[in-house]
Amino acid sequence: MLIIAFVVVCLTVTTAGSIYFASTNAAREGARRLFGEITAKVADRVEGQIGDLLDLAGLGAALPAIGTPIAGDGTDHPLVPFMLRLLEQNSSLYAAYVGQMDGAFLQVIAARDDRRIRDAIGMAPAGTHFIIRTIGGSADQRRESWVFLDSAFSRLGAADKGEVSYDPRLRPWYKAALVGQGSVLSEPYVFNSLQAPGLTASRRAASAEGTVFGVDIALKGLSDFAAQQNVSPRGGVVLLDQKRRILAISPQLLSGTDKEPGPLAELSSMETPLLRILGASRTGEADLASTAEGEVLTQMTEWRHASGQSIGIGLAAPFADFTGPIADMQSRILKAAGLVLLLVVPLSTLFARRVARSVRHLVAEASRVREFDFTGSAPRASLISEFHDLSEAFGLMKQTIQGRTNDLAAAQKRLERVVDLGIAMSSERDHGVLMEMILMGAKELTNADGGTLYIRDDDNNLRFQIIRNDTLNIRMGGAHEDPPSLPPVPMYKDGQENHNNVVSHAVHAQTTVNIPDAYDDTSFDFSGTKAFDERTGYKSISFMTVPLKPRGGDIIGAVQLINSRPPGGTEIVPFSPEIQRFVEALAAQAATALYNRDLLDQQERLMDAMIQILAGAIDAKSPYTGGHCERVPELSLMLAEEACKVTEGSLAEFAFTTPDEWREFKIGAWLHDCGKVTTPEYVVDKATKLETIHNRIHEVRTRFEVLLRDERIRMLEAVAAGTPAPEAEAAFEAAKAVLADDFAFIAECNLGGEFMAPDKVERLKAIATRTWMRHFDDRLGLAHEELRRCEGEPQPLPTVETLLADKPQHVIPRPTDSALFDPAYGFKTKIPENLYNFGEVYNLSVGRGTLSEEERFKINEHIIQTIIMLKQMPFPKHLSRVVEYAGAHHETLVGTGYPRKLAAEDLSIPARITAIADIFEALTASDRPYKKPKTLSECVKILSFFKKDKHVDPDLFDLFLTSGVYRRYAERFLKPEQIDEVDISAYVG
Repeated sequence: MLIIAFVVVCLTVTTAGSIYFASTNAAREGARRLFGEITAKVADRVEGQIGDLLDLAGLGAALPAIGTPIAGDGTDHPLVPFMLRLLEQNSSLYAAYVGQMDGAFLQVIAARDDRRIRDAIGMAPAGTHFIIRTIGGSADQRRESWVFLDSAFSRLGAADKGEVSYDPRLRPWYKAALVGQGSVLSEPYVFNSLQAPGLTASRRAASAEGTVFGVDIALKGLSDFAAQQNVSPRGGVVLLDQKRRILAISPQLLSGTDKEPGPLAELSSMETPLLRILGASRTGEADLASTAEGEVLTQMTEWRHASGQSIGIGLAAPFADFTGPIADMQSRILKAAGLVLLLVVPLSTLFARRVARSVRHLVAEASRVREFDFTGSAPRASLISEFHDLSEAFGLMKQTIQGRTNDLAAAQKRLERVVDLGIAMSSERDHGVLMEMILMGAKELTNADGGTLYIRDDDNNLRFQIIRNDTLNIRMGGAHEDPPSLPPVPMYKDGQENHNNVVSHAVHAQTTVNIPDAYDDTSFDFSGTKAFDERTGYKSISFMTVPLKPRGGDIIGAVQLINSRPPGGTEIVPFSPEIQRFVEALAAQAATALYNRDLLDQQERLMDAMIQILAGAIDAKSPYTGGHCERVPELSLMLAEEACKVTEGSLAEFAFTTPDEWREFKIGAWLHDCGKVTTPEYVVDKATKLETIHNRIHEVRTRFEVLLRDERIRMLEAVAAGTPAPEAEAAFEAAKAVLADDFAFIAECNLGGEFMAPDKVERLKAIATRTWMRHFDDRLGLAHEELRRCEGEPQPLPTVETLLADKPQHVIPRPTDSALFDPAYGFKTKIPENLYNFGEVYNLSVGRGTLSEEERFKINEHIIQTIIMLKQMPFPKHLSRVVEYAGAHHETLVGTGYPRKLAAEDLSIPARITAIADIFEALTASDRPYKKPKTLSECVKILSFFKKDKHVDPDLFDLFLTSGVYRRYAERFLKPEQIDEVDISAYVG
């Protein structure tokens, strides 16, 4: 009996001790595991928030509009809508801003009606949710303005703060971004207006030199997240920066002190037992420290960014918080052990064994749960009710955790898919591909058997765009396919909103409609669906219809999904509310992507229409260039298409590979002569040398009439003085003949010609010296500008005038501030000193044609004005070469062209193509009233001279002929009588 009793006592004591220490160790290991999980969760949250912050800085710096100059109050800057949406969608963000090389600064602040921010600014009215701050001006006079917006981005007011000294170029975030690679993260600091800690991420813009985009994030979100972590009843989390300053802290860790930590307070300044121990902890795994108040479990880890910035993550909790829940169980176990010793030895031994097995089983199950292993046997029954209840509770907990884990895994997969689809949709440019991505993504998320995408048209009908059904193998519409030709769903019937159809109802109500069973539903008309099922043998049961509503826009359509199925199953089930939320999130992203794509397409169409209107206006301005701006792009595109097919020679590497490149080239061709809007019509149409707005030969003829009248008067006076009448008349006739001959000569000079001999110029100058008497003031009736050009005081009347004159008022000087002299444009063509010279002798002495040097330059200046006009336009990056394509068609391969005298190495293939198109269109044009239309063969021959003189690219010229472009163009645009046979062998090679 003693041996048996001894054995029973030993077993009882051993079992009880084993249970006690095993539960204590389990509590310690469970606490350390919990610390590890919370640390990882907090680190993931820090990584996510700061990673998102750096990504946003990179996204803002990559936007093409970042280089747009900051002007006015900043509200019209193209970056403002992006920054407003950015701050609206992320409640942790405090501000987004742009600093530029010239010191200009644009900032959008998320005030969110926070009184602290409004008080800090001092001018913001109540209800202010967003503030646009702009700083600009010269270095010695910089002004700051504020614009206040409500939550709907409506303007509440504005204020001008006056002169300020703030310069973004002196700020650490600007300097660090300029020298850094990628996005740069600042150290934590206290935001002045919020009096709360935060971080700044900034990045230098690649597309705009000296421009930096920055984003501020408040760390309140991390504080709230830390407070939510359930470490233990008295334990919590603290986040520290590199200087051991508190970024976020759980309220439980402040127990024992009335002192609230200020922003970025030193950890060592907080005199609480847990924080003192935590401050002395080293980075590593969880550690158990003994104190006068008891054992404390602490852990200090560090999250580190690639830039070197780090955030410390500290956890601390009294160990009693973890051992407390099992203390009662340990007490009962010890009491049970004592009772066992007092009971019958065999019965005690049996009970002890069963208890040990139950506890060992629970410990094993706890270890599996800790490793997220949910296998193992069912809870074992126990004669002790507490162990029995504990076993059943443990089993239920295990099942619950397993279910929640599976649900979280499934939700995470759906969320990752929604994010992936959102990223893909935001970058997709093909409208058909984008719509197919939307429908197939929704089907995938819900495991739906079928789906339909509807788009709202201008007639308020919902038209079928894509239909898919896996069971019936139906595939209609989608990428590179026409939409199904099915009757649309009307939004209105008899002038009333159509709520009979579930799709039109969802669009009108702007809400998701989830129907578990269409055959049991009486709210909507499913007669068409039931008829379809009867014809096909299909069964359309569960429906979910989600409207597509972009942010800030009207609903553009809807997605309808049919027959949800569980993962891996085939039975039809209703669409669950959890899945519905994911589909709604996808629909919101999809609607915005479609809406943005439509807006971009509309903008491109509007831009193309405006360019064509401008080109048409230029053609309509003068009958001498009618249709030129329309035909040159057509011919340029025809030749460019052939050049893209070449695989050998100098053109082998040339090809337009994207729609943007084709559009860029087409716009350049359309705008190649846009500078002609500045060319005066009377210069282009000048038919005689003295012509301005009118032909001034009439003024000269009037002067000859005056001279002739003077001769007649002289004759009459001679007769009256006694000169015989025949003698006086003979002298008059001789003088009249001289005047008639001189006027005929001047009139002939006025018509112009190929060459004016020097002797004619001398005679012209001699005739010009003849005088006549002017009796009236020649300054009366002059406009201010012409009167300003008259030099000196008026001559006393009557005064002697020469027959022809070059007067100071005939000369219009060229403005010295003209962009022609700006070295940034690189113009090298000779620029006449004066803008115009209307001198009579000067113009009549023109050696060839009718145009003076100034007027000939004015006509050639159209290409200069084209470059100046286009340089001032804020073309996006993918249209950055429009200026090059439009502004080089008068250059040559040998540097003799204008206006920049470029050489072959400076001229791209597209620019050379436009040059050939411009010359050939001018040669073949039949709508020029000043020349007879040339035949096709004559035009090709003349163009070959340009090739011979290296004014056009010889390879492109040969391709122009061998590909047949010249003839296809002629068949489209030339008159039939112009088209003749051309022997291209005489010109190719």
